[in-house]
Amino acid sequence: MLIVLAPAKTLDFEKQQLTKRRSTPALLKDAEILIDSLRHFSPKQLSELMGIGDGLAEATHRHFAAWSPPFTPTNAKQAILTFRGNAYVGLNADTFSADDFDTAQQSLRILSGLYGVLRPLDLIQPYRLEMATKLKTQRGKNLYEFWGTKITETLTKELKRQKTPLLMNLASNEYFKSIKPNQLDARIVTPSFKQSRNGTHKAISAFSKKARGLMASHIIRNRLTNVEDAKSFDAESYRFNAKLSSGDDWIFTRKSI
Repeated sequence: MLIVLAPAKTLDFEKQQLTKRRSTPALLKDAEILIDSLRHFSPKQLSELMGIGDGLAEATHRHFAAWSPPFTPTNAKQAILTFRGNAYVGLNADTFSADDFDTAQQSLRILSGLYGVLRPLDLIQPYRLEMATKLKTQRGKNLYEFWGTKITETLTKELKRQKTPLLMNLASNEYFKSIKPNQLDARIVTPSFKQSRNGTHKAISAFSKKARGLMASHIIRNRLTNVEDAKSFDAESYRFNAKLSSGDDWIFTRKSI
């Protein structure tokens, strides 16, 4: 089972040494191409491109200027310990054991607008670049066209190592759109997480993001290899809802809190 997760906008580059293990992003050369393009943007232009405020645009401009391989523990940090959004609160990698990190390195991939595909222990430097950004490059008018089939090809190599290729899609729609499912030759299971109230069910973004991280953590910590075992997920009162689920579109529900 290979899990895909979206990144987070919030990054933490404090240098705590939770693990000394590290790796290098597989698509770093492509990331360098994007950085070279982004360095031509002024802070004002970045603000307009990304729809962010002046202060954040200034910081992003500085990050792009400082971005420089090779990545080392002194200038970069492992991706899984850097992202700090709701999904990563749920994942809670700060409490991973050495075996948990080993399992995550094999079974979890993080999609990224800049880095394409990241393994958990890949070192990254500060950046901000959402996958939906309409950045024009020689490869096309946006990042989906820039990445083309490269993200899919990278995941395909991973999936081919499995006896029964299966992708657990815990990414947001924005990031999953960077994958071409018909080229994966793998079963794709997509869990959704909803709140129930008065007989209706609704997905609430912040809760859904955290639940995706919780599900990823559940799979990693319990060393799940059979996807059907993931239906046992019950963190924070979520339960698999067979009535609402259809095929490989799984629905987990809980009462509104």
